[in-house]
Amino acid sequence: MTDIHPENNEKKIFFSMALTAIIFVAEFGGGLWTGSLALLSDSAHVFMDIFALGLSFLAIRVARLPANDRHTYGFHRMQVLAAFVNGATLLFISFEILREAIIRLQNPETVLAGPMLIIAIIGLAVNVVVALVLKEHDHGDINTRSAFLHVLGDTLASVGVIGAGIAIFYTGQQWIDPMVSILISLLILYSSGNLLKETIHILAEGMPEGMTASAVADAMKAVSGVAEIHNLHIWTVSPGFISLSAHVILNDQTLSQSEKIMADLKSILSSRFEIDHTTIQFECAKCDQE
Repeated sequence: MTDIHPENNEKKIFFSMALTAIIFVAEFGGGLWTGSLALLSDSAHVFMDIFALGLSFLAIRVARLPANDRHTYGFHRMQVLAAFVNGATLLFISFEILREAIIRLQNPETVLAGPMLIIAIIGLAVNVVVALVLKEHDHGDINTRSAFLHVLGDTLASVGVIGAGIAIFYTGQQWIDPMVSILISLLILYSSGNLLKETIHILAEGMPEGMTASAVADAMKAVSGVAEIHNLHIWTVSPGFISLSAHVILNDQTLSQSEKIMADLKSILSSRFEIDHTTIQFECAKCDQE
């Protein structure tokens, strides 16, 4: 189901964007000051989170625009496009962090472990606050869900930076910093890969996860009076907005019986599959299916 209170997610995203900006300033400046690649790489991830939150905020605003003659479904896909751009940019960032970390492993640089540790703790504290703000979100909202996953990833990355700071402080081993950066880049790579996979699936008119056309057709054929289903198409406009079109061959019956069959079909599609946007064409068994 789509979020019935999109303005709530909009407020959460705006507030989270402001807090995340504080983390970025602290980690980017702290990374330059301390020479920590782990802090700089995490700040790059945080910057992409700000970018992602900004796109999500804009997409929610645009998605509210009504349908028109040229966009009959409205602008729901803008949220999916925003998520796709977020995933693509995160993918690029992860490879850049990985490349820089490999260079640092070959040519270690001195890191100020104390200040690095303090800044990472501040980043962790703010990340926890943002994660709590975004935690109660509707899972059909790909923007808020992806934002929450990003922040959750940032929280884990901050824990990694803190661990690196403690290890460097007590051991003096500078290679720990780029190694943590590699782990952060792999974390970003994993999250961006999943996000890209989901958005490409939706943009390619794919069905929701866990749903198959054969299962939907079988459920429709189980309705009394339905003889056959063909030309069945199911696609995702945006998460929580599923469309279906189908030709339904009926047994010979009265018009009033056909109206009941239509109501039964819509009821089963809504209750079992959460498909509420349907276009169903009735045909008789003798009609040309083409």
